[in-house]
Amino acid sequence: MPPRYAGRFDGCLLVFSDASLKRHGGLAAVLFDGEGVAPQVATCSVPAAGSNELELQAALFGLAQARAHFPGRPLALFADNQDAVLRLERAKASGLAQEPALGRMWAALGCREGLAETLADAALCWVKGHGKCRGNALADAHAATAAG
Repeated sequence: MPPRYAGRFDGCLLVFSDASLKRHGGLAAVLFDGEGVAPQVATCSVPAAGSNELELQAALFGLAQARAHFPGRPLALFADNQDAVLRLERAKASGLAQEPALGRMWAALGCREGLAETLADAALCWVKGHGKCRGNALADAHAATAAG
């Protein structure tokens, strides 16, 4: 975890998301459920899209994985794309009517819980990409593999 967040999210599920673009898009979510526990990793391949669009998909994929495996748990999502974090923050603060595409993307992931409820339980954090954050580095590597 980035040092500036140390201690801030104790007891929360930590979710790191990232995307990559090669032959197609790759999304990855790395979920940490406590110290000393191996992270859970989920990936998927998606059609190629613009960088910000893929990063937003990756953040939503991370939230979806958190809900699928840890329903109702408070969480902190860390993404290295500031645009994705800002769009999710705007939807959290102003409602999904401001970002209708998010609802469609969320539904496409097959999530049972509503996106508004998930965002209400989530802290959304931007982390500098390619830094020294283990979770971000793992998400980056797994997204690249998923992108083929």
